[in-house]
Amino acid sequence: MIKQAAYAVEPWCVREQRLNLDTLAQSESVFALSNGHVGLRGNLDEGEPHGLPGTYLNSVYELRALPYAEAGYGYPESGQTIINVTNGKLIRLLVNDEPFDVRYGELRWHERLLDLRAGTLTRTAEWTSPAGDTVRVRSVRLVSLVQRSVAAIRYEVEAVDEKVRVVLQSELVANESLPGGDNDPRASAAVHNPLVVEESVARDRGVVMVHCTRESGLRVGAAMSHEIDSPDGHIDTDASEDVGRVTVATSLEPGQKLRVVKYLAYGWSSQRSRPALHDQVIAAMAAARLSGWDGLLREQRDYLDDFWDGADVEVDGDPEVQQAVRFGLFHVLQAGARGERRPISAKGLTGPGYDGHTFWDTESFVLPVLTYTQPRTVADALRWRHSTLDHAKARAEQLGLAGAAFPWRTIEGDECSGYWPAGTAAFHIGADIAQAVTRYLAATGDEDFAREVGLELLVETARLWRSLGHHDAQGRFRIDGVTGPDEYSAIADDNVFTNLMAQENLQSAADLAERYPVQAEKLGVTDEETASWRDAATDMYIPWDERLKVHPQSEGFTDHAPWDFENTDASQYPLLLHFPYFDIYRKQVVKQADLVLAMHLRGDAFTDEQKARNFAYYEALTVRDSSLSACTQAVIAAETGHLDLAHDYLGEAALMDLGDLEHNTRDGLHIASLAGAWTALVAGFGGMRVQDDRLSFTPRLPGGITRLIFRMRFRGRRLKIHVTAHEATYELLGGEPLEIGHNGDTLALNGGAVSRPVTAPPVRPEPTQPHGRRPRRRAE
Repeated sequence: MIKQAAYAVEPWCVREQRLNLDTLAQSESVFALSNGHVGLRGNLDEGEPHGLPGTYLNSVYELRALPYAEAGYGYPESGQTIINVTNGKLIRLLVNDEPFDVRYGELRWHERLLDLRAGTLTRTAEWTSPAGDTVRVRSVRLVSLVQRSVAAIRYEVEAVDEKVRVVLQSELVANESLPGGDNDPRASAAVHNPLVVEESVARDRGVVMVHCTRESGLRVGAAMSHEIDSPDGHIDTDASEDVGRVTVATSLEPGQKLRVVKYLAYGWSSQRSRPALHDQVIAAMAAARLSGWDGLLREQRDYLDDFWDGADVEVDGDPEVQQAVRFGLFHVLQAGARGERRPISAKGLTGPGYDGHTFWDTESFVLPVLTYTQPRTVADALRWRHSTLDHAKARAEQLGLAGAAFPWRTIEGDECSGYWPAGTAAFHIGADIAQAVTRYLAATGDEDFAREVGLELLVETARLWRSLGHHDAQGRFRIDGVTGPDEYSAIADDNVFTNLMAQENLQSAADLAERYPVQAEKLGVTDEETASWRDAATDMYIPWDERLKVHPQSEGFTDHAPWDFENTDASQYPLLLHFPYFDIYRKQVVKQADLVLAMHLRGDAFTDEQKARNFAYYEALTVRDSSLSACTQAVIAAETGHLDLAHDYLGEAALMDLGDLEHNTRDGLHIASLAGAWTALVAGFGGMRVQDDRLSFTPRLPGGITRLIFRMRFRGRRLKIHVTAHEATYELLGGEPLEIGHNGDTLALNGGAVSRPVTAPPVRPEPTQPHGRRPRRRAE
């Protein structure tokens, strides 16, 4: 587990001041670089030692069998697992025949720095070999946010005390050996030697390699090229099936340096030929060399300057959270910046956890952040969902349903979950996608997207709900046998979250079909069908426990026996690894925010008093065995007046990976939890909501935060919101005038700053958590 002290607390970077081999895999995830298309884990340049080698291309996967003890109708037959593609990060160094290996000799100095404004990973080291020869090594690595296929490394070695002979080997390596897996279901299935070589060509100071996956039939191209600044020496280039290498040998006097700039280009396709893919990576390499190293750095900084201008968050009073929220925003951006109609997975491209699958996390946690900071990436992610509609419609038909049944976990569009109670039955993902569409449209007004993509997504998901639910004898529309966000309560009737999200989905589909009648007619939508959607939405059954005056998470949930929290040891969390599901499913215990998440995403469906009572009730049951929970609990804690508790949950969400709180950061970052830090601050303490396409705020700060400033984008405007304990100031930084809400009042922003007082929340009794599961106090 990474202790927070492993990284210096700084506002704009993450700095590791010494190398800790025990937490190497976790740091590789923290220092990963990506652009949504190419992902490089933060492995050491020389490749060894490593925790998990990792070079990923978005949606490049291999098929694997899903074994079942007892097969059943509709079970997915095969799974998809992200693979480690050709590794271009490798730069090996020999000093007077001794390999530079941090495990040998003396590592006098070692520092790595992730610069959140420059978008680079810098490594500096001073090392004395077992033979007593000392060198300084400095490398800077980037994955371009501007040139989608390109990564680059600048590597420099300097002789310190005496003349040394150095040999640098820059490599492309396919089918690297991977460490064995473990029994944690959150980890990935290891796929060994997935790539079959089709081409491996060496040319002057460069190599091009093309491979094809054995089962999924995807073609992967990788290329490297070098600029070498060296005293006189020898340069050689060679390539075999799975290894391409450029070797530089020279002698360095004290103070002399060998400098190498390594350009990398990646591409893949399920359809293009080997020559076409070869040419694609060669062209990307040419563009990278046209920019040059300095040009790539400038492009990266300009891109990030523009991003931070409309996304930055400033937090006074909690420097750890200040660092963490920017770290989270940076990785959320990296996960989707150049995905371009590909999915954003639960781990982004930082590691192989969850087999590289995308879940509902993307639409419900990641896309809300990008909607208000980098909206173009949201359109791309939803266009990917739209591109998989045929898969979703085929799955619905297989299940005897109409419309589209989107997969619980997938890479390419087919369901990859072998456990149907938590997978197939979690139909809420369709409504999560629909809400992401309506949120994007409200925030951008993108009419082309609405006509081309949004309407069909809403229509097909609405059709699913109309066929999945039914009207009972009392005229109530009910949805039975589903799994909500809380995976500790599977196959439940009338899950409140699911029903409320489906209700909004049905209503939004009817509204959008009415708005675009020509396009709706092409999709076969009739007036009778939209009327049936509106009827189902109006009649949607929302369970209520009159005795407790709370909403049961699902029908009958509050009648279940409570979990024995007092006799559950801290070592037995997460419960799913220590108790049988049949026992968990029949008790009142909540893995993650479910009813509480409904109060955030469908806050209009609850009164203030209901929110307060519901929150208090479910606080005592929620164990947060999911990284998705803390940010939502922070939002509703803030809304119901528990500001210090909200601050505690904010810290948990923000530090999920910098502190390795779930003990699995080694497999990749928790992108949704990192996004949740922004949500906890902006939607929690900023009180930001969008209702009827109008942006509104109800700001309030905990005692541990003295000032909160955040920037965001909305309908072509850039806004800056400045909150202190007593006052909120709203400023329009760019775009046309805009009306917003503050504590229910309307404010007109015409270019100047407008300030209003902050009102204190009502005082309520502090809720309790399950024994041993209270979040760590931020004030301590």
